[in-house]
Amino acid sequence: MKDRAARIRTGTLRKAPQVTDDPRIHTDLAYLRSLEGPARGLSFLPRQPAQSVLNGRHASRLRGRGLNFEELRDYLPGDDIRAIDWKVTARTGTPHVRVMTEERDRPALIVVDQRMSMFFGTRRAMKSVTAAEAAAMTAYRILDQGDRVGGIVFGDEMIAEVRPQRSRAALNRFLTALSEANGLLHAEAPNVAPIGLTRVLRAVARIASRNHLIIVLSDFDGIDAETDRIVSGLARHNDLILVPVTDPSAGEIPAGLKLIVTDGALQAEIDTAAPGTRKGLIEMSKGRLADVLDWQRRFGVAILPLSAGEETLPQMRRLLGLGPR
Repeated sequence: MKDRAARIRTGTLRKAPQVTDDPRIHTDLAYLRSLEGPARGLSFLPRQPAQSVLNGRHASRLRGRGLNFEELRDYLPGDDIRAIDWKVTARTGTPHVRVMTEERDRPALIVVDQRMSMFFGTRRAMKSVTAAEAAAMTAYRILDQGDRVGGIVFGDEMIAEVRPQRSRAALNRFLTALSEANGLLHAEAPNVAPIGLTRVLRAVARIASRNHLIIVLSDFDGIDAETDRIVSGLARHNDLILVPVTDPSAGEIPAGLKLIVTDGALQAEIDTAAPGTRKGLIEMSKGRLADVLDWQRRFGVAILPLSAGEETLPQMRRLLGLGPR
């Protein structure tokens, strides 16, 4: 598994033969690189527009990069009196101000789910494609802001880590890992027990112990009590943004629909004409989002929900309080 993760990071893993050219089903490295231009209007800086969910009442306010002391100098007319250093002023007998500069570095870690549970879509695209598009645009924008950027891409059997760096090379490694992991998703994939989100978040906590911007794009399948504990710790020491990626069908399962589902070995028919069956499917799909929203309430994390049924960029601009382009 480690060898596969390394091959994904370096782009030397051979693609699955079932990969299609349909951009709604699979994405590739060239397409992810083409999203640099559209990403320029986005912002993940601490100062957010009034309509941004990152500036909302129920969302965490981004901590920012902090301030570094630069120098002490004489007070000049027009200086903010709040910057006066009263101890130095008292000692010297003349007003002095402390000059501070904003730290230019806030490393970001973008965590992208590319498990088989994400390989699903009923309208515009697969959830896995929507997550990849949002991750690529976010990475480009963060690097353009002057911050280090890296990421973790995980599938059912692999985790690829790219440590945050302020370099195009690191960004390209992240996008390569993302495109390769996306290419592994196909209908004939073997039925395996997927990597749990808890295990991935442990890796996040190891890399981003504190003062990072952490963005997790996932359908949050397979969370448990330990996931809850790790999310709490990450939120205490970092800026944590959760991006639940959903499909419109989650809350719109029609009655009287007969579905054939399979795990690759066994298959079964689900008849939504049965009220109990339909209700159970809806509650299961909504349950994941309910857990994520509960983290927002308890831990103050920011939530940016994305739908695979709409174009990704307009959704992100709307959530960040930006007008249409």
